[in-house]
Amino acid sequence: MSQGITSQPITPVRAELDIAGRRLSYLDFGGTGRPLVALHGHMSEGASFADLAAALAPEWRVIAPDQRGHGESDRASDYSREGYIADVVALLDHLGLDRAVVLGHSLGAINTYQLAARHPERVSAFVNAEGAASLGLDGSNPLAFVLALPYEAPTREALIEGLGQMAPFFGDILKENPDGTWRLPFHPQDIVDSEELVHGDHWNDWLAGDCPALLVRGTEGVVPAEQARAMAERRPNTRLAELATDHFVYAKDPEGFAKVVREFLQSLDFSE
Repeated sequence: MSQGITSQPITPVRAELDIAGRRLSYLDFGGTGRPLVALHGHMSEGASFADLAAALAPEWRVIAPDQRGHGESDRASDYSREGYIADVVALLDHLGLDRAVVLGHSLGAINTYQLAARHPERVSAFVNAEGAASLGLDGSNPLAFVLALPYEAPTREALIEGLGQMAPFFGDILKENPDGTWRLPFHPQDIVDSEELVHGDHWNDWLAGDCPALLVRGTEGVVPAEQARAMAERRPNTRLAELATDHFVYAKDPEGFAKVVREFLQSLDFSE
């Protein structure tokens, strides 16, 4: 088994499913390995897991949706906890997967452990990368800054210019509309609404199950050290791994992230 990120990138196949008239797009990185469903965070998309998919191949087949309102997926009428979780269940049904290992980052991490809590029969194990059990109880919204960003522009160049200092963060993932105009891969208001709805005390969900779990914390991330330790200690079958980086653990330390995820996956028992 490879111990590092492979030098041969994987070319994923993009596919989609219809959920009551709303398109949910996803990338299937392919292969014959065990399926691992990967859920990105706010303002990101399934393609952000390309390095991880390459590092875990061929033992694991990574399937990464663009969650509602992100990337190539349609905007939704709501961004509730229930809505996000229902999308993942619909994806598992579409793929014909009774159970799967699920991995998530940030928003996707909270979606992941809430899926495991509310649909334990569908999740055999999960990885929580920087998903707190209690988040944003002070009422602030750290993503409110996106409301100042333009959503669309006639050309890619005009949109990049309008993004100003945010252009380096989003310039590579802008989307072209069918009419030739360009847009962000998310609507700013959707992101603010979604962030508001992900805040709260989720300890009951975190502690609801006992399937194997890995909590990956960035030492400069959003999950306080004390909370991370409590999450690992209070939930059965849970291990904690810490990486010396920020909230974006999979992007800032791809080698370290792939290593701890791979070691966790190798420890799983699928004999049943």
